[in-house]
Amino acid sequence: MKNWATKYGVDTAVSPLTLGWIIAIASTVCFSVAPPIARGAILAGLAPTAVLVGRMVISLALLVGFIVAISPDRLRIERRLGLIAFFSGIINGIGFIAFFAALTRLDASIASMLFSLSPLVVLGLLTLRGERITRRHMARMALGIGGVYLLIGPGGEVDMVGVALVFVTVITVSLHLVMTQWYLPGIPARTVTLYVNWGVTAVCLIAWQWAGRPWQPPGPTGWASILALAVISTFLARLLLFAGVHRLGSGQIALLAPLETLLTVIWSYLFLDERLTAVQWLGGLLILLSMALARRWRPWPRL
Repeated sequence: MKNWATKYGVDTAVSPLTLGWIIAIASTVCFSVAPPIARGAILAGLAPTAVLVGRMVISLALLVGFIVAISPDRLRIERRLGLIAFFSGIINGIGFIAFFAALTRLDASIASMLFSLSPLVVLGLLTLRGERITRRHMARMALGIGGVYLLIGPGGEVDMVGVALVFVTVITVSLHLVMTQWYLPGIPARTVTLYVNWGVTAVCLIAWQWAGRPWQPPGPTGWASILALAVISTFLARLLLFAGVHRLGSGQIALLAPLETLLTVIWSYLFLDERLTAVQWLGGLLILLSMALARRWRPWPRL
């Protein structure tokens, strides 16, 4: 018996562009749960560097096992490209440490709101290499940043050291994304993820050592948090991230930051009891509108 789609002439094939956006949005969802989970673990008394080390070591072990089992040839990479990916991971690792330190001073929702300013930095870096920034990009950024402003609140009191730490994350993550697009095009996502994660893990281990190797038995809840961060927000999220960058470009991926922010705010509201005002929810709607502008009826040039 024929498939119903074939019988009625329905084309069920997913275009490369649509697949790219599905992958990118899935990555965004995976990343969005990280701040509230990490904030909850820190509030429970776990040291930020210890949580990071547990997260990265477990995710790296999962990734190596996955590649060895599925496609061991993906472990190999040209020396120069491997060093670039590793250095990109070091930059990203600095951002990881800064963001986790910020979570000791800021609510997860506020930290993520500030992080959603990263599209400005990514698109600014892309223009230095002659990339074309369209009016649609500018409109999306304006809506996203306006939404973030309403979410934070014009008169909101925030810890400025925490804000500075988030901006360190914004800069480092932006550099990490554009380096992937500039220097690692065509490299399989699994390979890029592996070497980047080596760099991130190295930085986290150094920071943990420098902090005096703080560790305390996490307990069931603590281990659940670390495993969720390792499996969902690192292993899966990064594989999807680099697959999305290869299909859409880092500029388009960065413009999904407002959606990640909105999702993080929702998780923080549900699980950490971080409350939002009516004005802040209006900001969330602007962020959703920014996300809606990501899809056009005809393909745009890849950034």
